[in-house]
Amino acid sequence: MKTVLLITLIAIAFTARVQEKNLAKITTDLKKSTYGNALLHLVELHSMVGGPVQELVDAIEELINDLEEELEELEFNFQQRTNEHNSLVIGYEQDIQDAVIDVNNTQDTLDNLLFPRREQLQVRIEQIQEYQEANRQNYDEAVLTREQEHEDFEFQVAELNDATAAVDDALALLSSLTNPSLLQIKRFQNSLKNIESKIKSRSKMAPMIKALITLASNQNFSDQGIIGQIVDALNEFRNAIVDSINAQTAAEADAQADHEEYLEQLDAEFAEFQRQINRINVDLTATNEKIDQMSEFRDQREADRKQYIAELELENNTYAEETDIYTNLKNEFTRELGISEQALSVVKSADFTNIQV
Repeated sequence: MKTVLLITLIAIAFTARVQEKNLAKITTDLKKSTYGNALLHLVELHSMVGGPVQELVDAIEELINDLEEELEELEFNFQQRTNEHNSLVIGYEQDIQDAVIDVNNTQDTLDNLLFPRREQLQVRIEQIQEYQEANRQNYDEAVLTREQEHEDFEFQVAELNDATAAVDDALALLSSLTNPSLLQIKRFQNSLKNIESKIKSRSKMAPMIKALITLASNQNFSDQGIIGQIVDALNEFRNAIVDSINAQTAAEADAQADHEEYLEQLDAEFAEFQRQINRINVDLTATNEKIDQMSEFRDQREADRKQYIAELELENNTYAEETDIYTNLKNEFTRELGISEQALSVVKSADFTNIQV
């Protein structure tokens, strides 16, 4: 019996000694932090004033509950912020992807559709303008050629009129040759040579006048029969000149009519070319406007992409900072919670009257 009692006393003493050592260790650990020191001060003051232990226990337990609630709220708020962050990141990444697609698609449309279309229209306008220039060149050449032809016509008609007058003069001389003198014969021969000079460029009439000159040069005009033949030949020649004038006048009228018709055709072609240019210009204007619109849209979407990237970077940086704050707060709450639990264990110990800070 004594042995059992001795063993019991030894066990109680050993347990008290162990508790005393644990309490000392906890107290030392609490002193390592400002928060722990504050709790030890609270315990020491409570011991000095002799307050009820249960009040101190309740106060520390309430503090522990507050810390646990704050930690739980911190976890909840951070989880909410994490969900918001993930949602924002997904949204920004989608916005960036959409902007990239818009930029690429728009540029593809510009490069493969609108730019080639504009170039084709511009080339077509240049081709038609070349046609217009050729048309105006043909017009000017036609006008110049017609003016030259008309001048030639007027010159030829003037020559033929002169030849007609010379023939009339020769006929008048022949009518006065009844018993011609040598001077009168000479004047008539000169008159024929004058006719030859007027129509020397008329190949069809040249042989006729040369034959008359040859005939007249061998005559003394005493034979009225010969004179009659020459008169008939001159009248025939005069009629040929008049026919030639009439024929050339008719040909000139036809040439002028053809010329005017040709100019009208050239004007109509030129007007049609201009209508084509006008239609193409409408298409070109619309194409340029579309290019401007799509270029502006591309630039805006590129600006959007850069803005989204900046906002995503800002969000990531902000979330990283908030994560650091959360981690620090969580560590602080966890540390204070541990300290509070240690302080609670001190308060609940058998004797904390000797605690000194």
